[in-house]
Amino acid sequence: MTDSPSLQNFLERRQIPIYLAGMLAGLPAGWLLPAPASMEAILNPALALMMFATFLQIPLARLPQALRQGRFLCALLLANFVFVPLLAWLLLPMAPADPHIRFAIALVLLAPCIDYVVVFSHLGKADARLLLAVTPVLLIAQMLALPVLLHYVFGIGVAAALDPEPVVRAFAWIVALPLLAAFLAQSAEKRFRPARAAFQRLALLPVPATALVLFIVIAIALPQAGAALQFAWRIVLVYAIYAALAPLAGWAAARMLALPVQQQRSVAFSAATRNSLVVLPVAVAIPEAGPLVASVIVMQTLVELVSELLYIRWVPRLIRQRQD
Repeated sequence: MTDSPSLQNFLERRQIPIYLAGMLAGLPAGWLLPAPASMEAILNPALALMMFATFLQIPLARLPQALRQGRFLCALLLANFVFVPLLAWLLLPMAPADPHIRFAIALVLLAPCIDYVVVFSHLGKADARLLLAVTPVLLIAQMLALPVLLHYVFGIGVAAALDPEPVVRAFAWIVALPLLAAFLAQSAEKRFRPARAAFQRLALLPVPATALVLFIVIAIALPQAGAALQFAWRIVLVYAIYAALAPLAGWAAARMLALPVQQQRSVAFSAATRNSLVVLPVAVAIPEAGPLVASVIVMQTLVELVSELLYIRWVPRLIRQRQD
């Protein structure tokens, strides 16, 4: 029988090539398979599975403990909800003028990652355990901050015209219910011995589930992306500039709070890594523009995965111990 921790470690360390393989497999599938009647009908179950697997890895019961990490939390919130929105606001004029494209760029850049950033920060010699402990705070903070930030950073436009009913429905089925299920599963794992073995196997889900979502999004969204593909180079340029500057913004916030070196690296990783797949439910809820917005968000994922390969080598060299 395969050792679950070893397989989980293998999946986490190989997640970038696994994700890229899922995206590459989606390209021919998108052109060969017939277009689905409803993007949401196919994508939402996969998203719900991915979200459940993601939330399962977040220590939801550690929220009180995370709140005691005062300076680290302040640096994390400063980086992600002050410096990053400012950077996004400066970059948006470079994007195509299409309001749906700009909405998608703002949406993804304003949402800090809560899942695989922990693995990448570990590979980049950051304090991954502390970053993992505060992920519930980041999750709650972005849920509260996104509507406000989208209004002031992005403006009225699509955000104001967005029909709240499909967004609320998507949030309930793809965020709230998986979050509740993950919390119940974590509680059962602590109280019931038979649940522990099942929990270990569920820990293998995040990487395959994320690869499945990327495959589906590429297969469904890119053939219908339209304007996004016409302006792909401009969209990718915005994401590339963000990827180059965001770690520096996170590092600046961490230095302002005089954090230790490993924690500085964690804040740099957090500022650079976005919650692209978690905000997809909002994207696909936009009537007649879901594939367009989803494809713009997935472009950020592609740029980010390449950037992470650079971060895990570059961030430790940039943010070094004094004795180094």
